[in-house]
Amino acid sequence: MSAADPARVAAILAETAQEAVLPRFRHLTPGDIHEKTGPADLVTVADTEAERMLSVRLTDLLPGSAAVGEEAVAAHPELIERLSGANPVWVIDPVDGTALFAKGEAGFTMIVALVREGRTRMGWIHEPLAARTAIATEGEGAWMGGRPLRASADRPIAELVGAPLWRKGRILEGAVRRLDYRGSAGGAYLDLAEAKLDFLVARRLNPWDHAAGVLIHGEAGGYGRLFDGKPYRPLPTLTGLLLAPGPRSWAELRARFDP
Repeated sequence: MSAADPARVAAILAETAQEAVLPRFRHLTPGDIHEKTGPADLVTVADTEAERMLSVRLTDLLPGSAAVGEEAVAAHPELIERLSGANPVWVIDPVDGTALFAKGEAGFTMIVALVREGRTRMGWIHEPLAARTAIATEGEGAWMGGRPLRASADRPIAELVGAPLWRKGRILEGAVRRLDYRGSAGGAYLDLAEAKLDFLVARRLNPWDHAAGVLIHGEAGGYGRLFDGKPYRPLPTLTGLLLAPGPRSWAELRARFDP
């Protein structure tokens, strides 16, 4: 399949952060922030400008590719159908954790995945304030700053710390060491890949939130499945997603939820 230079995509993410995102951090006016579906679902001028820039730069980098961004899909839901096609598609979350960004809080990220034929082939997560970027290529491992990433080792769930990105994840309280609630899926995935978190559970599976992170976690040696036991694919689905250090802890965590 057509591929892209991982380092060049990482550079495009960093450049876009410097041009469109960081200059607006803690400098947004009320008119720069808008609600989409409600007060918990925000979009800022940084989101729209960064998505526009990334869409142009990434499709120029890989001729024949298309872009599917979070904000574009909000306006044109039919764009999501591109993800199951034969041509490469850039899946873009220009600012993941927009609520954090709008409040002037750290932890927001920028996420890009390269999808083809319903599979994530490459993924990038960039945290602009911390200047850390995780990169993964299908079958070739995951990296950050030139070093290989390694997810945490499989062990009993009582020893695990995890991030629930779903309210029902609270059912794990008391069964695990600690739950660490996050405002950014991308930030949680970065910490999973560096073994600072052990597991993640999510229900709202927008591909721009999860496609890159699931690949990075898997290429770092982690184990992930949908709640029905099938491998994750960056396509619309109604089931939950659970990532864990390995099959044993995955099964123990999954058993805590309803069948």
